[in-house]
Amino acid sequence: MSNIRVLIAKVGLDGHEVGAKVVARALADAGMEVIYTGLRQTPELVVNTAIQEDVDVIGISILSGAHMTFFPEILRLLKEKGAGINVIGGGVIPAEDIKALREIGVKAIFPAGSSTGEMVDLVKALVKKD
Repeated sequence: MSNIRVLIAKVGLDGHEVGAKVVARALADAGMEVIYTGLRQTPELVVNTAIQEDVDVIGISILSGAHMTFFPEILRLLKEKGAGINVIGGGVIPAEDIKALREIGVKAIFPAGSSTGEMVDLVKALVKKD
């Protein structure tokens, strides 16, 4: 079996990337191939990079409060391009928004302070299911 490939992205004007880098490192330490896009990416760039890199999972780290704009747009673009890539997220996201994001197709949301071990396990489970 080939390695699980994960794209970690920061969208919008959010300038804090420590959490994204911690998650990227944890996934890499678990044997996954991780592509990190860096700060201030657009949904289009994230989706195009994910398709080009043939990733299994896109992880979006967001602290800016714009999650209800960016996640739906990323999911729309993936659907438009026929890409069946799992999307997960993390950061500062209120509980009521987590429920709404799950309902539109985000596979999991990890609030700030979540265990990286849980994230690794979830990514492995998502890819195993597909």
